[in-house]
Amino acid sequence: MSKPTPRHLPASAALALLLALSVPVPAPAQSAASPPQSPVEASPVEAPPVEAPPAAPGPAAPMTGTQVIQVLDQTIDWYRTLGIQQQVSTEPSDLLILYDNRQTANKVIGLAFEVARANVEILAKQPNPKDAGGASASSQTLSQLQSKFAGQGAKVQTELDSDQDQFAAARPEQKVELQAKIAELQGELDLINARKSLLTTLSSLANQSDTSGVSASALKAQIDAMAVTVPSSASPSSASPNSVPPNTASAGSTSSTVPASSVPSPTLTGPSGIAAARFGIWDLAANVVRLSEKGATVDAIDQRTAALQTTFARFRAPLIEQLKQLSAGGDELATQADTADSATLNRVRDQLDALSSQFKETSALLIPLSKIGVLLDQYRRNIGNWRDSISSQYGNALETLGVRLGVLAVLLAIVFVAAAGWRRAVLRYVQDSRRRYQFLLLRRIALWCLVIVIVGFAFASELGSIVTFAGLITAGLAVAMQSVLVSIVGYFFLIGKYGIRVGDRVQIGDVTGEVIDLGLVRLHLMELGGGGSLGPTGRVVAFANSIVFQVSSGLFKQIHGVNFVWHEITLSLPAGVDYAATKRKLAAAVTNVLKDEREEILRQTREIQRATASNSGADAQPRVQLSFSATGVDAHIRYPVHLQNAAEIDERVSQSVFGMVAALSTDCKTTRPA
Repeated sequence: MSKPTPRHLPASAALALLLALSVPVPAPAQSAASPPQSPVEASPVEAPPVEAPPAAPGPAAPMTGTQVIQVLDQTIDWYRTLGIQQQVSTEPSDLLILYDNRQTANKVIGLAFEVARANVEILAKQPNPKDAGGASASSQTLSQLQSKFAGQGAKVQTELDSDQDQFAAARPEQKVELQAKIAELQGELDLINARKSLLTTLSSLANQSDTSGVSASALKAQIDAMAVTVPSSASPSSASPNSVPPNTASAGSTSSTVPASSVPSPTLTGPSGIAAARFGIWDLAANVVRLSEKGATVDAIDQRTAALQTTFARFRAPLIEQLKQLSAGGDELATQADTADSATLNRVRDQLDALSSQFKETSALLIPLSKIGVLLDQYRRNIGNWRDSISSQYGNALETLGVRLGVLAVLLAIVFVAAAGWRRAVLRYVQDSRRRYQFLLLRRIALWCLVIVIVGFAFASELGSIVTFAGLITAGLAVAMQSVLVSIVGYFFLIGKYGIRVGDRVQIGDVTGEVIDLGLVRLHLMELGGGGSLGPTGRVVAFANSIVFQVSSGLFKQIHGVNFVWHEITLSLPAGVDYAATKRKLAAAVTNVLKDEREEILRQTREIQRATASNSGADAQPRVQLSFSATGVDAHIRYPVHLQNAAEIDERVSQSVFGMVAALSTDCKTTRPA
């Protein structure tokens, strides 16, 4: 709030101007018809007028001009907190307290302006203060000069009027002299009027200043301007109990009003102040924070109200003491009047009238100040009730949040305990490592899915919102990550009953390799050359798990626990040999080579029967089949080999078969006739 610029006249400037104005004014020339002036009248300086007896001093103003502006500024700033209260009022009880506070604040602001105007009236009646430059003496001298110039002006005007009347009836030879005299008198009158105008301006500047250098009229204007910014203080009726309070704006604007649509509507809440339609931990935590900030705001408003109450109480205390002094003085005068004569009674009557006037002026200040104190007490009681209500809501909301967090912790603990029990049961009762891995993987997926669902429902504000959100997320993922989702689904097919695991030898399309990594999205193979019989090539091949859904690329693997394959050798038998005996010899030779692998092959054969519930692999013995061809008879030898030493077995079988064929050829040449 800007302070008015002091408009009092400096003492040095006033004294210099007085010296300049004290030059004697020449006495007007006497006309023929005018009587001669006395020496006193011809004197350039008139005697000072007789001063009236000093009036009884008025009551001392409790506030200076600067203090009046500061108090009004503090009161208006406090009044603007209604906008802050309106912003934090979200409950029906809050709106009731807000309405009551607005009614009280309207009365307080109206009474504050009433006190300010009454204080300014007292300031305007007080005499100007004396300063080091003699400002009071300057004002008195200015008044004396104004009186002197007014008397001189009246005399010159009278003489001018007389000469003008004589000019109309004068002879022609006298008109020239009268014309010059009239012109000279008119010049004197203009000079006197100019000096009177200057003195009037200087006197107004000097007389309108108070102790702080603030003009009383300017102070009134500034109070009226401040009242315009507060609608409730524009008229005295605004402080009446039946007045309708306006909707004040926020702290940043006081002259505008808030439309009804912008007032926050109360929400349907339970005992804890939480919206009935919302139950999530996120909303509960947000409500706790909101209530904490709301309580801090109400405390700040109460502190500002207490500061304003202290300010008004400080200015009310000297008025009470002044009324006590006036009452004591009135009692003393009444006692004197009992034994006084008529002359003394008249003087006592005048003093009693002066005391009565002072008492009324002081009461005009004390009564609204006392009302303000009572209203601010009521205002603080409302704020205290509001604070208690917020504290109760805050405690209930904090308790509800703690219970909800406790329930969430208990549910998560139950889930993790169940997951730990699941893991122990799998490790104890599932002996197959493959099955154990599958159950543990399923446990991990189920655990985190339950955790996500529980946490999601705990923090969700509304059930419909989380369902909608989950649906949108699922649809977006299904479109954007279609290939990844298919690979993830393929992973569960790959680890199924006849699935694969690390270390298995598989064939995908034309690639044969050993599984070295099986991920959720893809698998990696170490490529094997020569159908797996030549060993690793040093290259790693990656396939997406979605390969199980592709018809063009087949996936071939050994049954778990089975690690042998059938190899076949085809050879042409010499003509003239005993084919039946040759078949038996070939079978015996291959069986002899595979005798060390027989037990392992039989075990793997039984594993096939157990896994597939089929008897197709019951006979795992080497077989020799004969067939006719264009060149003679061919022998087809099929025998099982272990994948780890398939090359070695093939070499041994080939050597045994080649030796048998060579022996047969020799026998045929020996037995052939010459």
